[in-house]
Amino acid sequence: MKFNTVFSFLICSLFINAITYGQAILQKNISLDVNKQRLDNVLEILSNKGDFYFSYNSSIIKKDSLVSVRASNKTVKEILSLLFNTTYEFKESGNYIIIRKAPIRMTLVTQKAVTAERIYSVSGYVYDEQSGAAINEASIYEKTILASAMTNTDGFFKIKLKSGKTSTAELTVSKEFYEDTTIKIQPRYDQEVAITMMPVEIPGSTEVISPEDYLTPDSLKVATDTTLQVVPPVTTDSIKVQETGIGRFLLSGKQKIQSLNLKNFFATRPFQISVVPGLSTHGHLSSQVVNNFSLNVFGGYTAGTNGFEIGGLFNIDKKEVKYFQAAGLFNSVGGTVKGLQAAGINNFVQDNVEGMQAAGINNFVTGKMSGLQVGGIYNHVSDSVKGVQIAGIGNFSKEKVSGVQIAGISNLSNREMNGLQIAGVLNYAKKLKGVQIGLINIADTSAGYSIGLINIIIKGYHKLSVSANEIENVNVSFKTGNSKLYSILQAGVNLSDSNKVYSFGYGLGSELSLNKKKTLSIDPELSCRYLYLGSWDYLNLLNRFNLNLNVKLGKYVSLFAGPSYSVYVTDQDVRFSGYRFPVPSPDHNTTKFSNKVTGWFGWNAGINFF
Repeated sequence: MKFNTVFSFLICSLFINAITYGQAILQKNISLDVNKQRLDNVLEILSNKGDFYFSYNSSIIKKDSLVSVRASNKTVKEILSLLFNTTYEFKESGNYIIIRKAPIRMTLVTQKAVTAERIYSVSGYVYDEQSGAAINEASIYEKTILASAMTNTDGFFKIKLKSGKTSTAELTVSKEFYEDTTIKIQPRYDQEVAITMMPVEIPGSTEVISPEDYLTPDSLKVATDTTLQVVPPVTTDSIKVQETGIGRFLLSGKQKIQSLNLKNFFATRPFQISVVPGLSTHGHLSSQVVNNFSLNVFGGYTAGTNGFEIGGLFNIDKKEVKYFQAAGLFNSVGGTVKGLQAAGINNFVQDNVEGMQAAGINNFVTGKMSGLQVGGIYNHVSDSVKGVQIAGIGNFSKEKVSGVQIAGISNLSNREMNGLQIAGVLNYAKKLKGVQIGLINIADTSAGYSIGLINIIIKGYHKLSVSANEIENVNVSFKTGNSKLYSILQAGVNLSDSNKVYSFGYGLGSELSLNKKKTLSIDPELSCRYLYLGSWDYLNLLNRFNLNLNVKLGKYVSLFAGPSYSVYVTDQDVRFSGYRFPVPSPDHNTTKFSNKVTGWFGWNAGINFF
């Protein structure tokens, strides 16, 4: 019984607390009795009593004003209404109450004249609601017909509109750092208007910002913490393309300002035609419209493509492009690309690509690449690649590659390579889990295979070998790679006054452990070396297979020995003084495959260091 009572009490307490916590701050009941105290002190007392915080712009409130309030069990909203007149409004955000000037969304029509034409004009001025100052470079637009204008230094604008079937029309005014303002107008009348705009609040800030003073306090308390920090302007995804070198060069200052003002407004249309950016069937709002079909005679600047886009010279898109895009020179896209993208010189995408990219010079993707990327010279992906990269000179991926990289000169995978790298000169992967084929192959770590003249695994297999066999009494080999597959660079000499032999060659080997401690292993090695027997005019190739038993004596030293089989290809038929001839010596048991090819069994023994 006691347990049930306690349990019921806890449930009721939690329920009451949940209701209290979820109660709107403005509806909390509080008693307050102050007489001729500063307004900011009264606000602090009120916030402490209600366990919440105030946020406001100090420039719109006279904090040193003396106020008197006597309220018993009144809501916070009622108390604030006693402290402030009707020109203020109160807005909740989390555990904060934002005090600001109530936005006046009225349009003052100063002049109106009926017109018999279908085209009518709206002109007027745009002002800052708080300061009354004229707002320069504000965007005014009509969403349906995509007509637009921009204010001058005096805040003046003029826009021409077309009469429709409706009895009302709307204009929207947008400006960076201000709240959008939409006004209703009466069609078929030339008219002049006056419009006011309200500065926006910085998210999480105590201040309402203005374009001239982009600052925010460190603390959201009403208490007198006046430390300020500068908040840098934020570059949104929709205007990233403007910050590129191409964007800065080809787009006008007016187009860039328009994009900043209208970063939250985008429309869709079935088609558009542009001659150059800004000269379009969508007028100055072309950069805010996503089209199904887009034709840019020389070049165009649009919000995006959901279908088909062709540019005589270039295409610039703020957002996503689907499903086909082609340009004579270049494509620049601020969002993702899904489908086929082709350019005579360059494709530049500031997000992910899913599909195929083809460019005469290079492709550059700052996000992920999934599909096929073909560049005449170079492909660059700042994230991961899943698919195939093919380039005349080089391919680069900053993150993981799952697929194939093929290049005339070099491939670089800055993280993991899980697939195939083929290059004429150099392959690099930080972590190799596939195959590298190239003149030089480099990896930090490897669980795959590197096939080339020089294979360097930085945290892998490195050995220097000194050995002897039935042909040469001194051989030096450098072995690099991993235990699965290592390359061998070798040189040898037979030190003798009458039977000299000089050799150099290349080989591949593998280390097959016979016990868990890896102190005992079988090392099969296949090599090919050229023998110099007194003249360079003859072909003397010794192809050799060694099967060595390797015994580790310590961390850095091991001994090896084993049988070998050699296949010797030669066209030399004369002896030069001081050099061995024939190879092998006449008393060695050989198998004659032809006049130029001989085979025999031999031996190999030596020591490994490192």
